[in-house]
Amino acid sequence: MRTPLIAGNWKMNGSLAANATLLASILGDAAAVSAELAVCVPAPYLGQVQSVLGGSPVRWGAQDVSAHERGAFTGEISAQMLLDFGCSYVIVGHSERRSYHGESDELVAQKAQRVLANGLTPIVCVGETLEQREQGATDAVVSRQLAPVLDTMGTQLASMVIAYEPVWAIGTGKTATPEMAQQVHARIRAMLAERDAESAQQVRVLYGGSMKPDNAKDLLAMPDIDGGLIGGASLNASDFLAIAQAA
Repeated sequence: MRTPLIAGNWKMNGSLAANATLLASILGDAAAVSAELAVCVPAPYLGQVQSVLGGSPVRWGAQDVSAHERGAFTGEISAQMLLDFGCSYVIVGHSERRSYHGESDELVAQKAQRVLANGLTPIVCVGETLEQREQGATDAVVSRQLAPVLDTMGTQLASMVIAYEPVWAIGTGKTATPEMAQQVHARIRAMLAERDAESAQQVRVLYGGSMKPDNAKDLLAMPDIDGGLIGGASLNASDFLAIAQAA
């Protein structure tokens, strides 16, 4: 039985004051939620989040990481640094990183491996654009994005989380139907099973395309959807907790 994971991705949002209010509201009802909760926050706020959430059931993480361990890489943040701030999770390969920063599938795989090597859990994002979906290329795109990651995992396959994020449903208000999302999630699990059937049943595959309180229950009822990577709704404590309660 896979424990559902509801992970918030704050993206480039927040302030010390706003974060304090949001985190306090989440903590107020976190104990009533059976799903695992996590927030992935901008790097400058990791210290604040560690201070507020330390000792609570809510975990936290980062939105990106360097593929390098250390050295002359100005502006980069290493996995070891994230570990110092008590992080559990690191998002890698988000569509915005792939699109705006030109991150390749191979670079995403390197980052995922760096995260694992430091005892953290990567949330590896994959997903297609609207054009790719309309061309019937969803499976091919997801397979291509995931293959280098799986090639580097070895025996650590069960130690990662995957997030399927249809790019056309991020921040657009559009959402894949539960059946559409399940089809891709099942394909991802089949890819994992080709490498290691036992581990494939342990890996949590999250849905990351505009999950909201009004569609969360139907999406999370699908057999291969194990939670959500939540964007905008994670900035509202009541919405975030409502999604978690649906799990």
